[in-house]
Amino acid sequence: MIALVRGEVAGRRPAGPSGGEVVVDVGGVGYRLAVSSETMGHVPAVGKPVTLHSHLIVRDDALALYGFATEEERDLFLMLLGVQSVGPKVALAVLSGGTPRELLGALAGGDVARFQAVPGIGKRTAERIIVELREKAGVSLPDEVSRGGATVVGDDPRSLARAALVGLGFTAQEVDALLDGAPGETAEDLIAHALRTSRR
Repeated sequence: MIALVRGEVAGRRPAGPSGGEVVVDVGGVGYRLAVSSETMGHVPAVGKPVTLHSHLIVRDDALALYGFATEEERDLFLMLLGVQSVGPKVALAVLSGGTPRELLGALAGGDVARFQAVPGIGKRTAERIIVELREKAGVSLPDEVSRGGATVVGDDPRSLARAALVGLGFTAQEVDALLDGAPGETAEDLIAHALRTSRR
């Protein structure tokens, strides 16, 4: 299994909403990797060094190599492949929709529309992705949240958003800053706002 490719960028070919291709020269051998738009944004110019985490898919008629800027993105790719009706092309299109942290936030918030907007994904598949990946990725909006020694019932959007963001790796201080004055009446809206703000 080819788990990592490190070399010099020999070519870049953006291919649209589902990502593109990168050719990496490793000791005189060019490896072509399909990448998401998110990863493409991290790939330097031709001639520059690059390191991509990778996954090889063996088919009867081809060997397909996929590259990722982070191990977290590769893990999400592999989880997506485990969902019925999601192949490599669709998985890359999903990953092209945002950073891994943003996608985990969409899973936690149950944002069906976010996944349904991906070419090749209908409402049923979007719902299946959320249901199956929430557990695998270990993200969810809990029914109850412990806050300041007290248990807050899960109908408080701000508390739910806070718990979900902490679960995504933000510190309590970062979450408080992101949610301070954030617009939105639902946990999903608050999470989406926080993730957009954190990216700037």
